[in-house]
Amino acid sequence: MTDAPPDATSRLHRLRASIDNLDAALVHLLAERFRCTQEVGELKARAGMPPADPAREAYQIERLRGLADESGLDPHFAEKFLNLVIDEVIRNHEAIKRSARPGHPDTSHAGGRPGHQA
Repeated sequence: MTDAPPDATSRLHRLRASIDNLDAALVHLLAERFRCTQEVGELKARAGMPPADPAREAYQIERLRGLADESGLDPHFAEKFLNLVIDEVIRNHEAIKRSARPGHPDTSHAGGRPGHQA
């Protein structure tokens, strides 16, 4: 990069700073989403509801694909991303359900960090 023109190097630094800011925003948004899904999992466990909701998942995937397409993002990539998040949420909801059973302590928190799951 030492041979790059100064204006290119400067622009690269600005773009990378924006990318860093966006990455931080994504992490914060995911953390907030995961806090909400943690509460959903606890509510489902108390109410005896199943950890997964295939109809809701299918709706969300289609909705996200549409939003991605409107935004100029590859819908297939958006679907893969949401599937990753959904899989983590379901694992967490299953762990919450197991831990809600009397006499069945749960030690399998997703990611090893209770309260920070998808």
